Parts: sequence; C-alpha cells; structure tokens
Amino acid sequence: MADEQEQSERTEDPTQRKLEQALERGDVAKSQEVNTWFVIAASTLMVYGFSTSMSVDLTKLCRGLIANSWRIPTDGGAFMGLMQSIGMQVLGALAIPVALLAIASAAGSIIQHRLVWSAESLTPKFSKISPAAGAKRLFSKHALMNFVKGLLKLAVVGVALFSLLWPERDRLESLMTFDLLALLKLTQAYSLQLLGTVVAIMAIVAAGDFLFQYRTWYERQKMSLREVKDEYKDTDGDPKIKAKIRQLRFNRSRQRMMQAVPTATVVITNPTHFAVALRYERGMEAPICVAKGADAIALRIREVAGKHDVPIVENPPLARVLYATVEVDQEIPAEHFKAVAEVIGYVMRLTRKVLG
Repeated sequence: MADEQEQSERTEDPTQRKLEQALERGDVAKSQEVNTWFVIAASTLMVYGFSTSMSVDLTKLCRGLIANSWRIPTDGGAFMGLMQSIGMQVLGALAIPVALLAIASAAGSIIQHRLVWSAESLTPKFSKISPAAGAKRLFSKHALMNFVKGLLKLAVVGVALFSLLWPERDRLESLMTFDLLALLKLTQAYSLQLLGTVVAIMAIVAAGDFLFQYRTWYERQKMSLREVKDEYKDTDGDPKIKAKIRQLRFNRSRQRMMQAVPTATVVITNPTHFAVALRYERGMEAPICVAKGADAIALRIREVAGKHDVPIVENPPLARVLYATVEVDQEIPAEHFKAVAEVIGYVMRLTRKVLG
C-alpha cells in the first residue's frame, strides 16, 4: 500500500538530473528481447555464411583423426600436445562465429543505452536474499507480465514454425533415406527458413517489448512535487534565499543610486509617479541617467534632490518616456536629445540668473 501511494504521488516528469542519476546507478531501460533478437539474427547470419566453412574444417579434422587413429600417441606429453593442436584448430574454425555472437550480444545492450559502468548492482543488499522480497518480486505485476509475454511469444513462434514445417511433413519422413551430404544441405536450408521466420517475429516482439520496458522505466523515474522542489533547491538554491539575495542587491543598487542624486544636473518628474535624475557636464556627448524610480523611489529621489539643491523640473511626458527607455548609468537615447537639451538649458539659464 505504501509503495502504491508513493507511486501515485509521482506525477511529474523526471528531470535530466534524475535520469542521469538513474544511469549512474545502472538503472536503465533494457529489453532482454532486443538482446535475444540480436543473438538469433547473428546465429542466422552464422548459419548462412559460416556453416559450410566450419563443417569443412571440422570434417577435415575428424577425417584426419580417424584415418590416423593408430598413430595417435598415448604418452602424456605427446598426447597433451595433440590435444592442444586439436583445440587450436577447433578454435580457428569457430573463432569468427563466436566473435560474431559476442558482438551481437554486446550490440543488443549498446543500442538501447550508452555504456554504463556501475558497481551498485554488485553491492550486497538484504532485499536480494530476503524470502519476502523474493516472493513479492515473483508474484508482482512485472513478473506476471513477463510470464504472459513468454507464453504469447512461445505460442506465436510455435504457430509460425508449425505453419512452415507442416507442408513439408512428407518430405521430412523420408530424410533418413537421403545421402549424408544432401541431408546436411537440406538441414541447412530448413534451418535458415526456421531462423528467418523467428528473426522476423522476434523483431516485432523486441520492438514492442522495448517500448513497454522504456515506458515502465520512465514511469518509475517520475518524481513527486516535493522531490522536484528539493532537487531545485539542491541545484539552483533555495528560492527564499535567492529572493533574499535579489532583495539585498536591489537595496544596494538603490543606495548607490541615491548617493548619485546629488551629482545630478536636473531631476525631471511626472510630478509624483516618476522621477529621472540626469547629469550633464560640458564635453559630454550626451546626458547620463544617474537615478530613476517610480512612486516611493521617485519621492525619495525628489527628497534627496531637494536637500542638495538639485533643480527639479516637472515635465510628465518627458519623465515617462525617459523612465521607460533609459537605464541607470546609460546615456539618454538620441531621439530625446532635443527635449532634454531644452530642460537642461532652462536649468542653466535659471542658475546663472540666480547667481547673478
């Protein structure tokens, strides 16, 4: 019940990190039917391409042993040398087919997932030797599905082979009257037909089983909302802490901005909603925004400007457009040069008049 409840809570797709962790543990989507198909296909290729050469090499070896049986040494050293020679000849005849089967077996795993080197599966676990856990695995839904799949596979392959061999039943009864060489050729032909049929059927079975195994594995990797949040905290940090850091950065930035207000040439206001402080000195290509803000920050900018005798000019259209288009420590856009120049010119004329 607890496992079913836990699985029902896993409604979120697994993250990339979760999939990578599963791969590191050796938990991958793997269908044994795919491996079986590769081995059967390699066996078919071996019978088709290497059965004749293997039979010829092994026939020569056996004929030589029978023809020279009276010359086979019986003393220990010579007999062991003869056995080594026979073993090397047998190995030479079977080397390519055996290598082909080994490559096919490895290819069946490589094509399903990339190579995994994990020692976790070798780690001793109590659940592997626990009778209760073993009984649970034996009578699980997965075990039942494998049992039904095995019966269906046996039935389909059996029906296909029966359909292939039943029309040849009369010819099969007369095989005992065939010459040995003809019997071998006929056996090879029937073997290729049987193996070809099995390969075609197993290709469909392997494809379907891989999709089923992958879906089962993917469902097993799903995560609950809490797991997603915990992983997000581990990888990107706690959202509360990140929000606190952003708040601190914002406060420091606003403090630096307020410290720059006294250096401004003019503060353009909305008059209450927006405030943009600009600084201009002779030789500068364009005025620079040293501070800007809305509502409470705008009010604070006006207060600081008033304390330091920075002129405040009310120009709502210009204040709104500057607030929307220019950032702090950036020059104002060229399309606003004329309007800003008029304001700064007005401030400078007013300043000269006051000083005069």
